[in-house]
Amino acid sequence: MSRLILALDVYERSRALKIARDTRDFLWGIKINWPLILGSGIGIIRELKEKTGLPIIADLKLADIPNTHRLIAKKVFEEGANYIITHGFVGRDSVKAVMELGETILVVEMSHPGAEEFIQPAADRLIDLANDLMPFGVIAPATRPERVRYIREKLSREIRILTPGVGAQGGRAKEALKAGADYIIVGRSIYSAENPREAARNLWGETNAEG
Repeated sequence: MSRLILALDVYERSRALKIARDTRDFLWGIKINWPLILGSGIGIIRELKEKTGLPIIADLKLADIPNTHRLIAKKVFEEGANYIITHGFVGRDSVKAVMELGETILVVEMSHPGAEEFIQPAADRLIDLANDLMPFGVIAPATRPERVRYIREKLSREIRILTPGVGAQGGRAKEALKAGADYIIVGRSIYSAENPREAARNLWGETNAEG
């Protein structure tokens, strides 16, 4: 079973579909963000799901009032997304508005350096929120495996940890997995590679290697 999620952060529909088809054999799922939705339209969610048969994560990082969350989540789930990523700092009512409509992934800590300014200091409260609401999973930074380990120790074992930041941002897949991650999210190291399929195969091998 794969533990690799492709972050398909490109604009072009044709390029996205080709990369998805070429790499799907080595993926658990595909994460799409605003660049692809803005560049190709929301219908790309359904197309990717139909072409690959893989779960689709809509990485919208929602951070608004409950009603706005409901309006967005309803449309995105109707288009075929399996999961939506939302921020938790807006409060449990906004998070629950998404969870009432479908599977949700909560941001506990992001992978870029700026996350240490405001999100990391709130991580304990966001972990508590996740343990209370029990989403499908949380986002934790592969760039800081010690934080993945910390979050895993405090998080319910039933909640998965998805870790972005492997590759271009400097995170290492095996270190994140050893720290307690369930899934590795990789973008540029796959979609910008000369041969995305081979890049995905190599990462799949790394995440499935023993030791």
